[in-house]
Amino acid sequence: MSLDLFAKGLSDPTMRASVLAEAVPYVARFRGKKIVVKAGGHSLTDPKVTEDFISDVFLMHTLGMKPVVVHGGGPQITEWLTKLGLGAEFKNGHRVTDAASLEVTRMVLVGKVNRDIVSGINKHAPVALGISGEDVGLLTVVQRDPELGFVGDITEVNASLIDRLLAEGLIPVVATIGSDRTGQSWNINADLGASALAAAVGAHKLIYLTDVPGIFRDLSNPTSLISQTSPEELEAIIADGSISTGMLPKAEGSLRAVRQGVMSAHIVDGSLPHALLVELLTDAGVGTMISQLKEDNP
Repeated sequence: MSLDLFAKGLSDPTMRASVLAEAVPYVARFRGKKIVVKAGGHSLTDPKVTEDFISDVFLMHTLGMKPVVVHGGGPQITEWLTKLGLGAEFKNGHRVTDAASLEVTRMVLVGKVNRDIVSGINKHAPVALGISGEDVGLLTVVQRDPELGFVGDITEVNASLIDRLLAEGLIPVVATIGSDRTGQSWNINADLGASALAAAVGAHKLIYLTDVPGIFRDLSNPTSLISQTSPEELEAIIADGSISTGMLPKAEGSLRAVRQGVMSAHIVDGSLPHALLVELLTDAGVGTMISQLKEDNP
């Protein structure tokens, strides 16, 4: 079923039965499975896109899946840095974070973006709980590169915390700020944070919602979208420089997650109507899927 038909079927009673019939085998397959969904800052700036994302996550939960939301907030952070007269600099897809930028980043991710997602889900039912990687030692990090400042790489994940929250029937919503052994806070690239979390909790899937259709073999050719690939093929694509800087952390995160036991990783255009449900619950899906083995049709 195409994306347009799926989106129409959600609101058109005459098509709803067909949509549900196609979805049933996937619902059965993914019931009880942990699915880490990383929402990028760009997919959280359009109110309609955000509304679709939140309703999709809540429906996943209602259908018996175990979603874990990990979020970034790049555009929102840049907006506040600009308001405060601070610059924004990136190197290889990572935000250069000095002490002042770190303070703003914590404020925006934990105090604004996280709260907006949590309150949005809880309008449906009180099931979402917002946490930071600093909470209960969820994400322990070390400095990634002195040139990036307060940017950390994850060395440990307190997976038992996520498991306890899921066992209580809650949806964890994780802001990617971590801490080191001394209690110092660090900014974490949300794409790599989602990857580490997915591997640590034994997620069935890792889904990146971004603002592009997926990975292309040739960036200049819009018809070269890769619908499915293996870790080995993706590694070769990364090595030959075909992947843009912004996509690089998502590609690297997908590669790491799949090689550490996650069944599949998906890179999806989150601006498409109900893109998350289309990727999960239809035969066609959207975006790029990375997996060791092709998943059998249900």
